[in-house]
Amino acid sequence: MTEYYRPTKAVIDLNAIQKNLQAFKERSGKAKVIAVVKADAYGHGMVEVAEKALENGVEWLAVATPDEALALVERKIRANILVMGHTPAAFIPVAQRTGITVAAISLDWLLMAGRAIDPDLPRLKIHLKIDTGMRRVGVQAEEAGEALRMVRSRFFSLDGIFTHFATADEDQNDLFQRQVKTIASVVEEINDPALMVHVSNSAAASLHPELAFDAVRVGISLYGIAPSSYVENNMPFDLAPALGLETEIIHVKQVKAGETISYGATYRCEQDEWIATLPIGYADGMLRGLQGQEVLVRGARVPIVGRICMDQCMIRLPEKMPVGEKVQLIGRQAGAQIRIEEWAEKLGTIAYEIPVNLTKRVPRIYC
Repeated sequence: MTEYYRPTKAVIDLNAIQKNLQAFKERSGKAKVIAVVKADAYGHGMVEVAEKALENGVEWLAVATPDEALALVERKIRANILVMGHTPAAFIPVAQRTGITVAAISLDWLLMAGRAIDPDLPRLKIHLKIDTGMRRVGVQAEEAGEALRMVRSRFFSLDGIFTHFATADEDQNDLFQRQVKTIASVVEEINDPALMVHVSNSAAASLHPELAFDAVRVGISLYGIAPSSYVENNMPFDLAPALGLETEIIHVKQVKAGETISYGATYRCEQDEWIATLPIGYADGMLRGLQGQEVLVRGARVPIVGRICMDQCMIRLPEKMPVGEKVQLIGRQAGAQIRIEEWAEKLGTIAYEIPVNLTKRVPRIYC
């Protein structure tokens, strides 16, 4: 076991991930659950999460890049793996050899892939991505017939079809309804029951079980984070947050009234104050915009004061406390809780960004 000397660590509760996975399996009925483990499983650890998902009956894993897919293969992860993003020509023979499934994202991509295919290797497994309104990547709906002809005339194995919703995490809106109608019409046009159809992301899988088709892709909510407050307020089950972030006090001093804290002297003590230093900073993912954010010490909320440094930050204590006192930055302590969503609100961003911005310098400990 690797020994870590710095007390800052992210604690990943794999049982919470199992609980969330089970909830989506029940919600989706007969549809398969595709566990999305891109971006190092949203900062939670790609291999560890993949192994937990497979232990619980998941057959498909989805990633964003060929390198992520290959990393799973190299770690002996036995699963169907889908690359949802762009796959370059150089990776096509690798995908053929390893059995990795890749997304066909345009007619031009199909031409490129057709030229890159090695005829001496197994057929290239593809899922046809349809752009129904996200306008990111994907074959246009009106091009689906042409794409199908191209696929069937070359050395491809077309195994699935999918799309991605742009506004499934919002209240009912016209764009979402248009996307639903568009993908339904494309599926009807292709009319191939052998294809695995998957259109739902975490939000749609939570709120629209009627759209489960053959599989749903569960990403952010696998880790206990709702895609939006609207989804959280309307989903039929509770999510279990999987990530906690903790550290401990490494230095304590009393600072006199009128003295300042950290770079730029942005915080001035109004009275004599006990100031503690924590070994975590923006090089770990605690960005400078979190100045003023509260953390938990002995179950009480205390603020980060002064600018956050690259490797350290300071907090204001209600009283003198010892070096080694535990501090919870995200998660629960003594009945109180700091949620990832709280950090996101402080930073003016979405909850997705918080765990993926925790750098490799913060070890992931699994329980």
